[in-house]
Amino acid sequence: MASYGRALALKPDYADAYNNRANALRALKRYAEALDSYGRAMLLDPACEFVRGMALHTRMLICDWREVDAELAQLAASIERGEKASPPFPVLALSGSLALQRTAAEIYAQDQYPASHVLPALSKCLRHERIRVGYFSADFRNHAVSFLTAELFELHDKSKFELYAFSFGPDSDREIRQRLTAAFDKFIDVRAYSDQAVAQLARELEVDIAIDLGGFTENCRTGIFALRAAPVQASYLGYLGTMGAEYMDYLIADDTIVPAEHRKYYSEKIVYLPSYQANDSKRRISDKIYTRAELGLPRTGFVYCCFNNNYKITPETFSGWMRILQRVAGSVLLLYADNQFAADNLRREAAARGLDAARLIFGERLPVPEYLARYRTADLFLDTLPYNAGTTASDALWAGLPVLTRIGESFAGRVAASLLHAIQLPELVAETQEAYEALAVELAMNPQQLAAIREKLTRNRLTTPLFDTALFARHIEAAYLQMYERHQADLPPEHIHVQSPRLER
Repeated sequence: MASYGRALALKPDYADAYNNRANALRALKRYAEALDSYGRAMLLDPACEFVRGMALHTRMLICDWREVDAELAQLAASIERGEKASPPFPVLALSGSLALQRTAAEIYAQDQYPASHVLPALSKCLRHERIRVGYFSADFRNHAVSFLTAELFELHDKSKFELYAFSFGPDSDREIRQRLTAAFDKFIDVRAYSDQAVAQLARELEVDIAIDLGGFTENCRTGIFALRAAPVQASYLGYLGTMGAEYMDYLIADDTIVPAEHRKYYSEKIVYLPSYQANDSKRRISDKIYTRAELGLPRTGFVYCCFNNNYKITPETFSGWMRILQRVAGSVLLLYADNQFAADNLRREAAARGLDAARLIFGERLPVPEYLARYRTADLFLDTLPYNAGTTASDALWAGLPVLTRIGESFAGRVAASLLHAIQLPELVAETQEAYEALAVELAMNPQQLAAIREKLTRNRLTTPLFDTALFARHIEAAYLQMYERHQADLPPEHIHVQSPRLER
């Protein structure tokens, strides 16, 4: 902040300095100031790179939806013209258009992380006794990616796979960090390394397959992959969309998330697993029993909830929620507000739609075991679109709370449907907004129907693929083996379908 302030003192009309200052303010959660700084950048230079998308995403973080439709239309038109209007991640949450998402990713990848030939072309390594898999992430810490993958790393077959972690994010939680460190053959902190040094290290270690767990998310190091860290490179879990980069060979998904007819919108070849998302079946749920009073809930009435990030709540999603509450007398909606601006704006939006804003209840951030226990107080989780619940959906299901989703077009808009299919609850996947709202109301009005779904969830929780981490490990290992064998046979990447083998226990 001090540096950008000094730059602006020297050159008050420097649009890039305002943009960078806005990014710093965002990181500090000083959203109103960030928006002002983005606005100044765009006023000084309407073509200032990637500012428009960041400004709109910041507005979504505080649920300020004034003029959002017009701004989104303008953003989409800019991207379609090939302009550097937005990083790819905001587009995932603003639009469900696969074509728009791919175009945004390609523009960004080509501009920020073009394929680099600084390092020599990789020569094919001799076969290793164990396939060497490198996982690259900024999130080997107290983060959703690690909450989902910790047990996967522990359950990888170490007789067949040698695991390397390349960590370039903060070490913020000793418990999860120690668990992760113990799961890898080598855990390497590369925060102080340049992208080229990390890629060179991966090559020297003869990593066969490099898995990017971050994509275009916070603290990403896509430049490592642009330098070709390994002969085979794949994107998984952290970024729910195409990276639009020629050096990413594969994207790991499933049939629900990427139907065959959608492949044209992905630059990668698709690896189809029987189910997409890794999960940790060791996650502890607190024994604490929350009372309604403790959570600020009324003594009676149906409790809907959604603990998705605030930027995922679009005006269309919120309007649907308000119609549901209006049809279910006495119902409330339990939400998470990352900041006071979001809570205030959502209350205002509720009132504008004719609903008593007191029917929105905001929960605070809790330690993970208590956060999971809180789900038991709710009756039904309501999902968002175009960016679904991912980790939060599996959190709710793990805690025994049914999740209602509406399936969209994009990867991010189909992930909750993937989870529900993996736990064999397809009846909670709505195809249209009308069906979504009707089912939300029906389940509130028919306690027996909801109880039957809860009982089915309880039965399926530990008997279906979603939380069977050992089975998932065998599936993704089968994918790695096929990727590896194609490369060893000098074959280019191709779509891969993994069949579910019988699991030996």
